[in-house]
Amino acid sequence: MKTFWLSINKAILFACLSMYFGTGWSLVLFSFPIAPKLTPATYYNQFVPQVTSATHFFTYMTVLMLFCCVVFIIEKFKSPDKWYPILILVLTLATTAITIIFIFPYNDRMAAGITNQAELDTVLTAWIHLNILRVCIWTAMWLVMIIYYSVLVIKSQSINA
Repeated sequence: MKTFWLSINKAILFACLSMYFGTGWSLVLFSFPIAPKLTPATYYNQFVPQVTSATHFFTYMTVLMLFCCVVFIIEKFKSPDKWYPILILVLTLATTAITIIFIFPYNDRMAAGITNQAELDTVLTAWIHLNILRVCIWTAMWLVMIIYYSVLVIKSQSINA
């Protein structure tokens, strides 16, 4: 039964990592390309409601991820495999810090209403660059989990060979 719950823990963590991965790449591929066409009259509905909803959702999801990482670390603590969840935990904390310290102030400026095109361009450019950094980190986190599972498969195949 313990193995079942530890597997569920890793599945939840991977699902959360996949949410970050997919959301991030969706921004890069579909939302960021339209940024140069946005004006003070049009940007709000393209970004603010979505960002507000995402912030609420990802706040709870991040707490769940941190919990799953701690459980995963405890499970693997006496094994070299502990470095997978440790790396994911550190990267999760890094993206959380980037979000709170750097991205949230831009979110607040956009939510307050930007009426000047130059200010909008400056805010969106900075916001996009920070989010690209965050997407790169989210991608690394997702890849760490893929590598963990790939190593498990390789170990399993060598034992069964």
